[in-house]
Amino acid sequence: MGITVPTSVADCVSLGRAACEFALENPAVIVTLVLGLLIAVAASGYLLLLLVAHYPRPELPSEKLYLTILPSGETSAPLPLPSTTDYLPTTTTDKPTPPTDPLNPPVLISVIVPAYNESLRLPLMLSDAVTFLTTAFPPPPTSSTTTTPYGWEILIIDDGSTDSTSLTALTWARKNNHTNTPHSSIRTITLARNRGKGGAVTHGMRHLRGQHAIFADADGATKFADLTALLESLSTSSSDIAVGSRAHMLTTPAVVQRSKIRNLLMYTFHTYLSLMMAPLADIKDTQCGFKLFTRRAAAEIFPRMHNEGWIFDVEVLLLAKKLGYGIREVPVTWHEVEGTKMSLVRDSVMMAWDLAVLRGGYGVGMYGTGTGQQQGR
Repeated sequence: MGITVPTSVADCVSLGRAACEFALENPAVIVTLVLGLLIAVAASGYLLLLLVAHYPRPELPSEKLYLTILPSGETSAPLPLPSTTDYLPTTTTDKPTPPTDPLNPPVLISVIVPAYNESLRLPLMLSDAVTFLTTAFPPPPTSSTTTTPYGWEILIIDDGSTDSTSLTALTWARKNNHTNTPHSSIRTITLARNRGKGGAVTHGMRHLRGQHAIFADADGATKFADLTALLESLSTSSSDIAVGSRAHMLTTPAVVQRSKIRNLLMYTFHTYLSLMMAPLADIKDTQCGFKLFTRRAAAEIFPRMHNEGWIFDVEVLLLAKKLGYGIREVPVTWHEVEGTKMSLVRDSVMMAWDLAVLRGGYGVGMYGTGTGQQQGR
């Protein structure tokens, strides 16, 4: 029997009536077809999410090593990085068991600096950071044998740079290798392949020695003196995370005088974020690159990370909320620095896409709060 193709309006009307009659006479068939279609759409969406989900790659052996400047002024041989979990307390007290490695004593503050092709901007940032850190976190007395944490460390995570980022950091450290900069306080870690800002920060947070850890951008856009306010916000509350915020600067020249397209994208992103991530609605500035964590919070959050791009800050805060950590938002001083590696339009589109993937991944339970780094393939 051949198939009749409608050739007129009357034929189409007749075909529609026949379809309606069939639906009324066979509701079970229609329901089955609709359910089958919905299941197919859902399965296709889940498979698509599997394909585009973020799977961080495992650390390579060479990425578990660091270089530093020896007291003699020479560059060290590659040395093994410690693990953040080595410094977690083994009892109910908040005092960690000191590592047996004398090269890696615990410190008060760890600074994680993700750096991709930052040979030009890094020296100014290091100067500002070290000037503050040497005053706020002095080294232990020379004759001291106590295991109480003293001092600080800066971890420069060279994210597969094609310039002399690591060499620049080591050269700066050599020139400033004095008594206020204890041996091994400035360390460079080179990633074999570029992972993205989020991947670089995550790598550093997995290998720190500090009671607290802060990640800061290599451009020095935020003054390190503001670290005092972040630390105070934690000491006066039960929170474990303090995030720098530029929300108070929306009407200042630093923001108003930026290009119209940049501000338009900023406001569009904030609106999109509030729609996609309701749990973060109370945080006014998720993207400021100046965030402070207790050691415990860093050890629990960062091994669970999936995203390694610009949007990683959102996942950090989302995981913190899911794990029950309190977050304080603290105003900081910020100024725009030329030389950003971010492509305004391209990376804005990528951030929107990554945010949708994050929303989908956590929404369907694909990500959960398991260890993201162990899920990587």
